[in-house]
Amino acid sequence: MTIKIGDHLPDGVLFESTGYSEETHCPVRPAQVKVADEVKGKRIVIFGLPGAFTPTCSGKHLPGYLTHHDKLKAKKVDQIWCVAVNDGFVMAAWGRDQNVDSKIRMLGDGNGDWTKALGLELDTRAGGMGLRMKRCSILVDDGVVKQVNVEEPGKFEASSAETMLGQLG
Repeated sequence: MTIKIGDHLPDGVLFESTGYSEETHCPVRPAQVKVADEVKGKRIVIFGLPGAFTPTCSGKHLPGYLTHHDKLKAKKVDQIWCVAVNDGFVMAAWGRDQNVDSKIRMLGDGNGDWTKALGLELDTRAGGMGLRMKRCSILVDDGVVKQVNVEEPGKFEASSAETMLGQLG
């Protein structure tokens, strides 16, 4: 069942690498991020997408949230999360490639467990990508879902930063 307004965001573990090793030229080992702990007392915009380094995700979705970061923060958003069924290393490298810095938390759901708990799994095996997350955006306030926008296949409208800004009033 897909997450809906009024639900409590399901707990889960995501992975985040916040450093880069100049020695190995790779992100440092990702740390566990416990969702329930991280959302307590915070207003968070989460946007989920099919995958790092993919055309719409890299060309529109992530750049839109980066462009509108300051406007979202002005609407009392504490954090912005980007989540994909990729590992934490890939999410960190993608964030570095997109010049995210610390503006957006790049969180990996490598096994898709949290994606499944949200009911947002997308089967892309026909295209060789396996299980992925549906393109979406979610507004969470102190762990309670206040807004959910899930895209129709092949679309990019409902989950954009501009749509979320309009919903924040």
